Amino acid sequence: MVPQLDRVIIEDDVEVGANTTIDRGSVRDTVIGAGSRLDNLVQIGHNVVLGRCCVIVAQVGISGSTVLEDFVQVGGQAAMAGHLRIGRGVQIGTQAGVISDVPPEATVLGSPAEPQLEFFRQVATLKRMARRKKYDG
Repeated sequence: MVPQLDRVIIEDDVEVGANTTIDRGSVRDTVIGAGSRLDNLVQIGHNVVLGRCCVIVAQVGISGSTVLEDFVQVGGQAAMAGHLRIGRGVQIGTQAGVISDVPPEATVLGSPAEPQLEFFRQVATLKRMARRKKYDG
């Protein structure tokens, strides 16, 4: 087990909600960027780096060593696997499960998280299939 000996650095003008936990770093500091907002019940893992002005809504979990670049928005109850890079300006939908890197300015939804257009195509296809089955049988 690696001891957690590094720091948590909370930069200027950061808000941290009730019952939010921020793990101290083990191989580098955990950093919460200036102007970021963390809602209640957020879990920030060790070595996570949040860029400037990130908004993290309630019950989000960010696993260790994940990097969120500037201006990332994360909807409630979303989760991220460890060692990911989430690009600048990304929007992560409510209850999304992010298991791979996300390029800048993308919007992802679902579990596993997919680009917004692909997610809605899959939902529409499932609805069409369900309606067809209902009337065919």
